[in-house]
Amino acid sequence: MSTNRDSDTAAATREERFERGLAVLTSVDGEAGRRVVDALADIHPELAHQIVAWGFGEIYSRPGLPPRDRQLVTLGMLTALGGCEPQLEVHLNAALNVGLTPAEITEALLHSAAYCGFPKALNATFVAKKVFGERGLLPVDER
Repeated sequence: MSTNRDSDTAAATREERFERGLAVLTSVDGEAGRRVVDALADIHPELAHQIVAWGFGEIYSRPGLPPRDRQLVTLGMLTALGGCEPQLEVHLNAALNVGLTPAEITEALLHSAAYCGFPKALNATFVAKKVFGERGLLPVDER
């Protein structure tokens, strides 16, 4: 049987997870991540909450991998999935925010071609070109 005290604890935990996630989201994705969350406010606020509380409050905040490694994994997964270009754009910015260089990112995208094919790697590379261009990081020096 649930008591009001249990509900209060669950609500506090839910809010704490969200606040922790929001801090991680802001440090990794910056304004781009917040725009994604804000864009969901009028259609699916619970999805926005779960992205922040679970995705960033529980998963991204884990100590097992540093943020730059998490972003490399994320870039590889989004490239392999294909059709995730808007999310890839957010995570390419995040990868730069956590210290990956354009050369490291393009090397990871080249590496992904061997596992998920040239079309997906090309699509991801063109998203990277857009992000790098917006941030004044072109041309990429691959040395």
